[in-house]
Amino acid sequence: MLCNSAKTTGDAGDDKEFGEKAGTVGKAVGRKKRIGLIAGNGRFPILFAQSAKAEGVDVIAVGIEGEASPEIEKYVNKLYWVGVAKIGKLIKTFKGEQIENAVMAGGLTKSHIHSKLKHLKFRPDLRTINMWYKKLRSKHDHSILEAVADELAMEGIQLMSSLEYVKHLVAEKGCLTKKVPSEKEMADIEFGWNIAKEVARMEIGQCIVVKNKTVLAVEAIEGTDETIKRGAALGRGDVVVIKVSKKNQDLRFDLPTIGMETINHLKETGVSTLAIEAGMTLILDKEEAINLANRYKISVIAL
Repeated sequence: MLCNSAKTTGDAGDDKEFGEKAGTVGKAVGRKKRIGLIAGNGRFPILFAQSAKAEGVDVIAVGIEGEASPEIEKYVNKLYWVGVAKIGKLIKTFKGEQIENAVMAGGLTKSHIHSKLKHLKFRPDLRTINMWYKKLRSKHDHSILEAVADELAMEGIQLMSSLEYVKHLVAEKGCLTKKVPSEKEMADIEFGWNIAKEVARMEIGQCIVVKNKTVLAVEAIEGTDETIKRGAALGRGDVVVIKVSKKNQDLRFDLPTIGMETINHLKETGVSTLAIEAGMTLILDKEEAINLANRYKISVIAL
């Protein structure tokens, strides 16, 4: 009953909205035999490349230096490297490969944006400088990524959703683990869910940590892992982590993602329950991640 009753906390229209968006993108991507991949950090770029190639699509990857794993070379047809502030070089690379459709997969280190030495460290090219100072509406993640998408579109490269090739990794509604949240943990989830959604709407972050109906930590630029670490330390273990999507989440980038690293981090910090958003969260290495949560006796529930 605990898992079933939790469904009322989420937005009933999210699954339908996800299906409609992903389905539309799928039709467009399905006709393409060649796709560009902008690869950030984490496992997602590799899993995307594996899935796309399994469907007969050639993957031309551009790895972001200092972010993407060199391992990705094993899973793509071609691999190039560009700096994080080299949008001009990124576009030139894709145009040279006659790429008309591309996806973003994987994260970028957010703190780079506010580094005092960012101009010296990343040596942005002229196109990046022009975008940064003349076209950005704000320095929020979404605004930056949207501006990059616009730059690509101006050159005939459409940034698309990567979800069509990884539908099997999307979280389904329900309790995903053998251990279900306790009544106390469900009360914390119900208390914190709308708070997390509002924090996401304001583009502050997409994760909060709760215990005894008290918010212990809110994600900001430091990222999810540091937020969990801080919140769990304040709560002295047995805390609840809630990770959600933004309202009208753009499926082209920045989807909430968890995986085995997440589960290990939950174990290390003393988290008892993780609540995620069904239909809008990717679970990388899904079966292995859930099995690991079962071994650690951590509840994972998708609402």
